[in-house]
Amino acid sequence: MCTYVTEQAEIEGAGRGRRGWFKLTNARVYYDHPFHSQADHTLNIDFVNEGLGLDARIPVELSAESARALVQAIEAALASGEYLHAAD
Repeated sequence: MCTYVTEQAEIEGAGRGRRGWFKLTNARVYYDHPFHSQADHTLNIDFVNEGLGLDARIPVELSAESARALVQAIEAALASGEYLHAAD
């Protein structure tokens, strides 16, 4: 069953697509059927810049376990990076 439940976040960053680097403005996150992965369901993240059209999209499909590991890695990197750069 497709839920079509999507969480969205405004973000600041850059991503690389077919035409090179572009500014990222939004992330869409949803748990549903993947387009490419062989899993039944994945956590899907689309990094986008809606103002640039369809080519400004970087999709990611992760297993639930991989998504949770990524969240932990992001939190750890932010914590240690912010701590180490606090002295700057």
